[in-house]
Amino acid sequence: MSAKIEPLRPKRKCPECGKESKRETYPFCSQRCKDIDLNRWLSGAYAIPVTEAEDNLDDE
Repeated sequence: MSAKIEPLRPKRKCPECGKESKRETYPFCSQRCKDIDLNRWLSGAYAIPVTEAEDNLDDE
């Protein structure tokens, strides 16, 4: 009986360049693409939108 071994993570394309991802740098294909993405987060190119809380909560 031959059991099929399933990978822990499905293979995905690198979000930076579209090549197949590598296990060592998942979900990226290389350390270079991983560093490019990290630089974008650190430089503020990516931002998570925030909605301001309403000040009218004290009126209730």
